[in-house]
Amino acid sequence: MACPCRIQVFHADAAHARQLCERMRDEVLRIEAKYSRYRDDSALSRINRSAGDERGVVVDDETAALLDYAAAAWRESDGKFDPTAGILRRVWNFRDRIVPAAEAVSALLPNIGWQRLHWQRPRLSLPLPGMELDFGGFGKEYAADSAAGIGLQAGILSGIVDLGGDVRLLGPQPDGRPWRIGIRDPAQATRAIASLTLERGAIATSGDYERSFELRGQRYSHLLDPHDGWPVQGYASVSVLAGQCLIAGTATTTAVLKGIEDGRKWLESLGLPWLAVHPDGRIERGQAPVI
Repeated sequence: MACPCRIQVFHADAAHARQLCERMRDEVLRIEAKYSRYRDDSALSRINRSAGDERGVVVDDETAALLDYAAAAWRESDGKFDPTAGILRRVWNFRDRIVPAAEAVSALLPNIGWQRLHWQRPRLSLPLPGMELDFGGFGKEYAADSAAGIGLQAGILSGIVDLGGDVRLLGPQPDGRPWRIGIRDPAQATRAIASLTLERGAIATSGDYERSFELRGQRYSHLLDPHDGWPVQGYASVSVLAGQCLIAGTATTTAVLKGIEDGRKWLESLGLPWLAVHPDGRIERGQAPVI
């Protein structure tokens, strides 16, 4: 997952708890291996290698369900949440703080757009050579939910799955107290800008602090608008509570990609508790309670 991960479950039988943790960890690793764009043997790489072949590929039920979800997220976000936009990493180099030429960004845009795909269960076709899918926008959140599902099915009433700050809870702490969860300050990695208590459900956060840089007074976020290929100028971070980590994660990413005004409208339309941090550090909370 390329991030700090933690799985904790509580059970009277320590050996049983340890075994469950191992199964949940293995589930996270399975999903990472299956949908990694860095592994030649992953299911996602097989799909991407088929780009340009109109026959496409047949996918399994799990992948089909994720593609259905991605299609819905793309549609509901007005195209801002787009798993085909990952190819922009070919020209954006956040590690070396390099702003690409406008022509290089524009050259990739014809290969971006979920609407260009041909998706009808169980066959998927990426019709244009060079097109790619990237599940980075929701794979980690899906893995958190899937791992938590193993614990819940085993009857675990207390536990937490934390994959790089995207958190799914299985129930309160063993003594019945809720978990206290801190929300990272976008401007200072070691400081929490807010905290909340939560017994179950999920919280996810998206922000521009993990991979971004400033150059000549301009901040460049790794969150790129799939419509023009350039960094969005929106909230510094958004956190959302939901029943599932997958939902929370999609909501946060979409809110950041939409910019502040449209992002706020999007969050309020969902009816979920949320907290957003402006680039100047101001905190804004949604109308729904909890955060």
